Amino acid sequence: MIHSSQLLRRALLADAVFSGVSAIAMVLDTGALASLLGLPEALLRETGLFLIAYTALVGWLGARTSLPKGPVILVVAGNAAWTLASIALLLSGAVSPNLLGIIVILAQAIATGVFAELQYMGLRRSQGVVTA
Repeated sequence: MIHSSQLLRRALLADAVFSGVSAIAMVLDTGALASLLGLPEALLRETGLFLIAYTALVGWLGARTSLPKGPVILVVAGNAAWTLASIALLLSGAVSPNLLGIIVILAQAIATGVFAELQYMGLRRSQGVVTA
């Protein structure tokens, strides 16, 4: 267990808010969002459903002052992987988003990468306050 730094808690909570808003938009308005971005409905819906569970986990972690280190490392690694996977998705040709879709994918990739970095920095600041 670690005693989380204020930076780690804030970064986790900001990630939960960002992910939660994205999840709501993707699940509740999949068709309109798919048309607006030029992305497949199934991709948006499944991503939104995943983000609901992710939001719950990250929000729970961010609300705690003492938490297990393993799940935090998993969140940081997952955010880094999400960033790389988003860029790979655009380069793969598996989807054909319009310009707005490309901008949205790149913006969320950057935001997710920033969350990964902030969470990593917050985790490093938490290292000195390890509990038994």
